[in-house]
Amino acid sequence: MSTLRDLAEEHTHLRPADIDHLHRIAGDWQLLSDLSFADLLLWVPVDADGTFLCVAQVRPTTAPTAYQDDQVGRIVGGPEVAHLGVAYSQGRIWREGDPVWYGDVPARHEAIPVRLRTAEGEAGEVIAVVGRDTNLSTARTPSQLELNYLTTADDLAQMIADGTFPPPRHPGETTSAPRVGDGLVRLDAGGKVTYASPNAQSAYRRLGYASHLVGEDLAALHRRLAGDPLDGTEASNGILAALRGEAPPRREIDARGATMLTRALPLMPAGVPIGALVLVRDITEVRRRDRALITKDATIREIHHRVKNNLQTVAALLRLQARRVAMPEARVALEESVRRVASIALVHETLSMSSDEAVEFDGIVDRVASAATEVAATEVSVGMRRRGSFGVLPAEIATSLVMVLNELLLNAVEHGFPPADEADEGPVPAASGMVPVAAPEVDPSLRPEVVVSAHRFRKMLHVSVTDNGRGLPPDFDAERGSRLGLQIVRALITGELRGTIELRAGANGGTEAMLVVPLARNTADGRSQA
Repeated sequence: MSTLRDLAEEHTHLRPADIDHLHRIAGDWQLLSDLSFADLLLWVPVDADGTFLCVAQVRPTTAPTAYQDDQVGRIVGGPEVAHLGVAYSQGRIWREGDPVWYGDVPARHEAIPVRLRTAEGEAGEVIAVVGRDTNLSTARTPSQLELNYLTTADDLAQMIADGTFPPPRHPGETTSAPRVGDGLVRLDAGGKVTYASPNAQSAYRRLGYASHLVGEDLAALHRRLAGDPLDGTEASNGILAALRGEAPPRREIDARGATMLTRALPLMPAGVPIGALVLVRDITEVRRRDRALITKDATIREIHHRVKNNLQTVAALLRLQARRVAMPEARVALEESVRRVASIALVHETLSMSSDEAVEFDGIVDRVASAATEVAATEVSVGMRRRGSFGVLPAEIATSLVMVLNELLLNAVEHGFPPADEADEGPVPAASGMVPVAAPEVDPSLRPEVVVSAHRFRKMLHVSVTDNGRGLPPDFDAERGSRLGLQIVRALITGELRGTIELRAGANGGTEAMLVVPLARNTADGRSQA
């Protein structure tokens, strides 16, 4: 299904500013649809002959829809859209005409012209039409709630025709907002409540106000109810701003352990301020869950911080022990253990600063690669480079993968570019534990380099570690290798990460390690979870 922008750009000559305004209407018109008990269809003119294209549609949550099938993308002309032509050409709301039938559903047509105000604040030309189509199959005598809804809907419809609805969105404000069904309060020009829906009355009762809202000065009531005087002042100022014709940001009121979200909208049909519409929503349970999650996140981050500290302590103890060991082989083994523990500590350090159990892995790889060149037992200056991005990885993948990359990077530096005295001797120590063989020649013009590449494809992470060193021995067998580093790599890749690894000669010399790691995890019931 094409988007509003796609349809408008393909079939019309609307300007980008016009399309942005239509997007804002489509982002806020659920309110008008619910108040109208009607479907809203956004029509844009296609040709000068009166043909219109439907680029967006919304159905009411307060009444049955007039259309079982989606109308977006439909191009219509002739008598069927004559009411749209009147609203578009004359710039007025069209409400004449008899009911029409869609199959066995009777419906009432209305057409609301859409204007975009100019930079000087004047009403601009009509750029589109909102069709308001009401299903009449359940028509009955309207209740007080329905009458207030319909009256408010007519005021907002006139504001669309004037170009003053919807109001501009505040920076950083999301589309989440109270809806008509959550609670609606209508104010007169003096700020007194003229109507409050039952759900709105219940929301205020939870804040501690047990009396009827009708007749109350809502701005003053917010100041009295709010537990925090600052919150009460901000909520009160929001009401007063809406009465002046402004569109204030959404506010929250906390009182007696309950939290209510409010959104105030000015009512200015024909540019005359006649009051305000206040939507309210009880979000007490949402805020309680938010606070619980914040506490949980803080606890998890503290655990990761302590694990990182403990791992660093273990690494320090191993480093001290390595200094006291006389045997060179034992000292090397302890120093390798220090590096492995430190690489895991990097992941927990990153997690201790994150708000969830996932890490930006690129920074960790860069730090591990830098450390590998500093501590590797080689006299050659080896460059490290990363291509592509690992992106965000869950903690259970990151912890194992950082150890794998640490081993592969150290092996690439130490065995691909050995010390000068070892390189002069010629034989390469076989990583598999087999008899050493003669070293292949290395092009002296090549700058020693190790490249780590990563990309994602179909929920799989593909990683390669490539060097331009002297390469693998001809009879190298990774499956039967006895070195601890390769055993750790194979165990983590095939076990913890459930992936695959292949060690092979590089296309232009050197060695290439290819890893494929699934990014989805199987849950206890057998389903995969990214």
